[in-house]
Amino acid sequence: MFPPDLLVRAAELIVRYRSASLMVATAESCTGGLIAGLLTEIPGSSNVVERGFVVYSNAAKEELLGVPASTLARYGAVSEETARAMAEGALKASRADVAVSVTGVAGPDGGTAAKPVGLVHFACARRGAATVAREERFGAIGRDAVRLASVRVGLDLLEAAAQ
Repeated sequence: MFPPDLLVRAAELIVRYRSASLMVATAESCTGGLIAGLLTEIPGSSNVVERGFVVYSNAAKEELLGVPASTLARYGAVSEETARAMAEGALKASRADVAVSVTGVAGPDGGTAAKPVGLVHFACARRGAATVAREERFGAIGRDAVRLASVRVGLDLLEAAAQ
């Protein structure tokens, strides 16, 4: 289901997190749970993956992760502010030590001049550390490609958080 290089990276991440006794939560919108899906492809991931939230709608972001309605109204679902609130909310709503979030416009529709197709915001929160945010503009490379590229960036953030 996933490319071999992603499976290798996920397996290495699971080993690293397990040896550090860290648990992960994911908060995913445009990837629809693909990061959690990738991690749970790895045998033994139950020792590391605490839970995953698929929060496609704004209501789900608010209800499950506590993203303030005012943040969504002011900045929109696809924003650094929302990505940060999603990651921090996933930590609060779970027993995880690290949470990664992703929210973006995968396409082919839904883009605007300000928020074009391929714009994706990420955040990674770790208990006791500052939340890290990242923006990527993948362009109109196709829905599947945007989502897969987003999984790669999510892994980048989880790898960095394990340092």
